Amino acid sequence: MASSESLSPFCLALLLASILGSSEARDFLVGGNDNAWRVPPNTTDSLNQWAEKNRFQVGDSLVWKYDAAKDSVLQVTRDAYLGCNRSSPVAKHKDGATAVRLHRPGAYYFISGAAGACEEGEKLIVVVMSERHSLRGLATAPSPAESEGPAVAPTSAARRAVVLGSGMACSLVVLGMLM
Repeated sequence: MASSESLSPFCLALLLASILGSSEARDFLVGGNDNAWRVPPNTTDSLNQWAEKNRFQVGDSLVWKYDAAKDSVLQVTRDAYLGCNRSSPVAKHKDGATAVRLHRPGAYYFISGAAGACEEGEKLIVVVMSERHSLRGLATAPSPAESEGPAVAPTSAARRAVVLGSGMACSLVVLGMLM
């Protein structure tokens, strides 16, 4: 019988495959299309709403497509983002096909380099999650001493439940890694 304190070999293989399979960096086309880097037509169509629907990881890249004759992408500080201050960007991109690698976890702030565009909503905040290959987010099950209630001697039905429960835990761990 399997122990409740260890995962089955199948579960470990599945977990390892999900970790390795999800370790590839991805390129995200900002806004999901070639002409998204522009003043949004309304406040419900902001790039931040697009960003909230994605999970950005260290190593991923943001890719912008825009008319270099009319616009640019400025990476700025939080304060510059909030004030739409274009005067001292962290980085300035004006080639029309900008790619920015997300090299650390945390927030990244971008505004348009075109006069007045940021004030009209052409800006983006991207939050990058912690690095891949980290198992820090996995929680271990509490020991029986940590759970409340009286201890019960296991029966054969309880042992089957433990095996089923560990398989269910494996599925939940893998599902959590993929999200």
